[in-house]
Amino acid sequence: MIISPLLLVLAGALVGAVVIGFVFSSAAHRGLLGAVLGAGAGALGSLICMLPLDYCMFEAERKSIDVIFGVALVGLGVLLALAPVAWLSGKLLRRESLVSATSQPTQGTFRHWWIALPLLAPTLTILVLFLYYPSVETLRLSTMLSRLGARREAFVCVDNYTRLFEGSAYFDVVARTVYMSFFIVVLSMAIGLLIATMAYLPVKGASIYRTLLVWPYAISPAVAGIIFLLMFNPTGGIVNYFLKNWFGVRPGWLNDPSLAPWTIIISSVWKSIGFNILFYIAALQNVPVDLIEAGAIDGAGLLRRFWHIVWPLLSPTTFFLLITNLTYAFFDTFATIDYLTPGGGPLQSTTTMMYQVIRLGVDNNDLGKAAAQSVVLFLMVIGITVLSFRTGGRQVTYGA
Repeated sequence: MIISPLLLVLAGALVGAVVIGFVFSSAAHRGLLGAVLGAGAGALGSLICMLPLDYCMFEAERKSIDVIFGVALVGLGVLLALAPVAWLSGKLLRRESLVSATSQPTQGTFRHWWIALPLLAPTLTILVLFLYYPSVETLRLSTMLSRLGARREAFVCVDNYTRLFEGSAYFDVVARTVYMSFFIVVLSMAIGLLIATMAYLPVKGASIYRTLLVWPYAISPAVAGIIFLLMFNPTGGIVNYFLKNWFGVRPGWLNDPSLAPWTIIISSVWKSIGFNILFYIAALQNVPVDLIEAGAIDGAGLLRRFWHIVWPLLSPTTFFLLITNLTYAFFDTFATIDYLTPGGGPLQSTTTMMYQVIRLGVDNNDLGKAAAQSVVLFLMVIGITVLSFRTGGRQVTYGA
């Protein structure tokens, strides 16, 4: 299917005219002016993703999935262009300040904005070299047929992305990643809160056992994988030794596709649980005692006091730990998987999205496919994080 670039630009301009024209009309201003402004922004937005790719998705030999992917990219570019224009127009038309009054600093401000530039230069340089440039290079590689060590690269448009949707293999990896990450996050936070609730109580020697509870977090994922490999080894592991003696069973923890993912989950929970305990102990120590005493005087039981008083006050810490545990579960479990179940486990039962990215890029030298899958993983985590902020973030209670 061939779609003219001019048609895409006109479509973006039309969408922009409607959206920004509506913003102007809702603010009791001339909608025609907003439509003209929106048409320009929409037309420019349609070019953001298409110009670097030279409209390759709409060539004659392309499949339907390529065309759909191209239309989605055009829509994304239009959205990226219209969102700031709509926000800025709404603020200016309603004569609202661009900066919230509560967020304006009361001290430590600069008289001239350019004074801050040399002070920010070291940080900006580091961000450009180690964050922004690698991100742009990853996007470029994702559109290439690139091999590690090869002298040449070939442009393949979005083939590295569209091939992910051919068949169910990649969707199985995504589902497995979500499944394992869900249990890692939920179990590590729930067990961490349970242990922290008992550990923060004022008892003799509290500092010693609190340190012992936290120290697994200092261990690298690779070391955690080795430790649990020794424990859950089907033939000589200590776990199967006791299970054989007590119950007469010897599960194949690392050989059974149904048990191998749970071995990764258990080891990852043990690895991250100290981090959750550390923050929950600090949060529990900041809960006002007088509120708990007032609840007890009013006749509230232990569980009721915890649910209605303590838990809401822990919501900022819980929300922070939710985001950090999500990041750990999606990105930092490669070494644990590689040591416990080399190659991604029996029948690929422990192959996650991050594990597959590293195996493709490092072991198979296929940088293009690895870069495309890393972009998909990044967007997926960003989407889950934004969703968490939009939903759970509203339930966060700051202050008593």
